[in-house]
Amino acid sequence: MRRSWALPLITLVAAALGVTAAGVTPASAASNTPLRVMPLGDSITWGVGSSTGNGYRGPLWNQLAADGHPLDFVGTLRGGSMSDPDNEGHSGYKIHQIAALADASLTRYRPNVVTLHIGTNDLNESYQVSTASARLRSLVDQVTAAAPDATVLVASLVVSTSGSEEQYRAAYNQAIPQIVRDEQAAGRHVAYVDMSSLTTADLADALHPNDSGYQKMADAFHRGTQAADSAGWLRNPAPAPARVQSGIAGKCMDVNGAGTADGTAVQTWSCRDGANQLWSAYTDGTLRSMGKCLDASGWGTANGTKVQLWACHGGANQVWQPYNGGYRNPASGRCLDVPDSSTADGTQLQLWDCNGGSNQKWTTLTAG
Repeated sequence: MRRSWALPLITLVAAALGVTAAGVTPASAASNTPLRVMPLGDSITWGVGSSTGNGYRGPLWNQLAADGHPLDFVGTLRGGSMSDPDNEGHSGYKIHQIAALADASLTRYRPNVVTLHIGTNDLNESYQVSTASARLRSLVDQVTAAAPDATVLVASLVVSTSGSEEQYRAAYNQAIPQIVRDEQAAGRHVAYVDMSSLTTADLADALHPNDSGYQKMADAFHRGTQAADSAGWLRNPAPAPARVQSGIAGKCMDVNGAGTADGTAVQTWSCRDGANQLWSAYTDGTLRSMGKCLDASGWGTANGTKVQLWACHGGANQVWQPYNGGYRNPASGRCLDVPDSSTADGTQLQLWDCNGGSNQKWTTLTAG
């Protein structure tokens, strides 16, 4: 049972989410909504300075579990003594380095909550400080595109005793609420989490919190999650992504070179365990990988139209319906096809008249 003072705190945070106390909508799912949480950031996310190595992740896990949420923390790294130590906390990483790995990790794990604390190393190392907040904005855009069902909790940077970081931290933190407001105005579930309760007494060294500091971080992320729940933002985790195997034996649908640029070819390649062969089917009819959508090039509908990766935009050229053991694009009436039933790695997919051939068959496989 939650303590009696929890509800006012939730109301205050709900207001920060862009809803008033009177206008908080009932949660679409109860507080026992399963959570697939990705802690995303640098060494503070990893937990440097904590006695257990868990950082804020350990106490946050306990708080969310006490609320009744079935929990799964996710990420490519494992650190700390907690029973569920998965995370994406990369020591020493700057904003652009997290951006470089985000699409693959978000595609693989499809979290419905992301806790983001990033920028400390940019400021501490005086790295492109003038663009730091713009790069944070771009990263938040990237996360919401790759995980559109997720609630993204964007934290202000915690206090430090680093002269380099401290000269920039206030201005960087002041930019974050506006980034969040703009994301909310665009209909995205992004919330601001204020870490100003930490003081220099909560530090283990110049940059990293101690156990009391990490507890305060956990408390703040917990309040943000509760507020998102009260606002109806929390959604059941999406089905895990999976490989899509061609009817041509041993070949899978693959994003060329794990690229994320618009226009990257979607091709067949020998099946393997890589994020660029993981695909998620969304309720809007899109197939997504690496944070982007399977797309018929140039809105083409003719036989031979190449298929590529492109930013999701809701267009008919990005809709794929199950059809006769494969996928059909309803705008063209044509099917996702391996040209000439080629067995060569790197064969770019195309649209072609539906014919039921093995080169138009696609089977979803369990990843890994």
